[in-house]
Amino acid sequence: MDKIKRTSVIDLLKSKDLGKTVCVKGWVRTKRGNKNVAFIAVNDGSTVNNIQVVADVAKFDENVLKKITTGASLCVYGVLVESQGSGQAVEIHAETIEIYGIADETYPLQKKGHSIEFLREIAHLRPRTNTFGAIFRIRHNMAFAIHKFFHERGFFYFHTPIITASDCEGAGQMFQVTTLDLKNIQKTSDGSVDFSEDFYGKPANLTVSGQLEGELAATALGQIYTFGPTFRAENSNTPRHLSEFWMIEPEMAFYEIDDNMQLAEDFIKYCIRWALDNCSDDIKSLASRFDSELIERLEFVLANDFVRLKYTEGIKILEKTVAEGHKFEFPIYWGADLAAEHERFLVEQHFKRPVILTDFPKEIKSFYMKQNDDGKTVRAMDVLFPKIGEIIGGSQREENFEKLKKRAEEMEVPDKDIWWYMDTRRYGTVPHSGFGLGFERLILFVTGMTNIRDVIPFPRTPKSAEF
Repeated sequence: MDKIKRTSVIDLLKSKDLGKTVCVKGWVRTKRGNKNVAFIAVNDGSTVNNIQVVADVAKFDENVLKKITTGASLCVYGVLVESQGSGQAVEIHAETIEIYGIADETYPLQKKGHSIEFLREIAHLRPRTNTFGAIFRIRHNMAFAIHKFFHERGFFYFHTPIITASDCEGAGQMFQVTTLDLKNIQKTSDGSVDFSEDFYGKPANLTVSGQLEGELAATALGQIYTFGPTFRAENSNTPRHLSEFWMIEPEMAFYEIDDNMQLAEDFIKYCIRWALDNCSDDIKSLASRFDSELIERLEFVLANDFVRLKYTEGIKILEKTVAEGHKFEFPIYWGADLAAEHERFLVEQHFKRPVILTDFPKEIKSFYMKQNDDGKTVRAMDVLFPKIGEIIGGSQREENFEKLKKRAEEMEVPDKDIWWYMDTRRYGTVPHSGFGLGFERLILFVTGMTNIRDVIPFPRTPKSAEF
């Protein structure tokens, strides 16, 4: 039997080779039975579904069967047969069982309901549950779909730095990277930290975005995308924020705002279509547990063209709604940065389909966004989704050197930090655009989960950096 290679559970469940001796290896989800037979549910992570191993008690040492408990790992050789019970087409009648590792009574994932909050506390074990196994298989598929989408369209995957001296968003909420001795920090004559002795000779931080460096690449390679970790030292404990998360940021030379919006719509629809086509068992499993409307909502996004709506028109709609008696927690007025409740109202109640909001007031957007002729707005865009609000943010970038320089000065972005970025406007500038998609926001939407900490393997949040 040693020559028989292991077959994954997902392949065994689809197999038609009845009567064949097979090998399965995995972890015990449950064991039940009576004095004559034991039914062991085995899962190896390849699918949300288990395969049932049927063990004739008379064939096996009693001490061996006692060690087969929830969480134990096994190697089973047996004959694949048609299942006599409901729920699966095939099962394995065990001939030999080897226990690789036992799991004693302290194993926290016993057969009972566990709250999502409890599982967050044991993030090192939660991938073994059906819920998180499904989430992380979907996460893998989404990452694969993203690379596939851009590769098929001639984009180049570009690696931007994780350690940077620039703050792309100008928010200042960055994690500092240093090799200085924090117990003995040297100061300059004016009392500030002497960074000349630090590793890079100046302040350095973990990146909040790869966009600025991505623009450099787009003005050489035409169209690129980044996909990597980003970090924000924002003291926020909401279900929508992490301090370490992943971003997808395409940047395209010769794209104007309309091209940018269409790419964003095509991109998000491609990812959702991929999820429905390739993760159906996992999505159905999550829908049955947490969100009965999940599949309908995913199909809804695919079935509808996204509304293009100018910010000013959106404000008028919301103000009219308030005048008619609708209550929002946050005030609405021209110049306000829309809250999630405003975004979701436009999507879920007014238009009843996804919305791309454009042409925002320049005061609430970053310095690099292209200014419109009205002098008040910029060619920004936010893609708004049901249940989640903003899922993509982007813009046409300002390609005019003088306008960009003036705007950077107005927003107090130091020239010493962006001189290299300004060079792209000095030398062969072109119209160009890009956007950013928070990967975890996409996973939230596709899985129907409600807390962003549950769609990343090891969440990093204020006062929490476990595992």
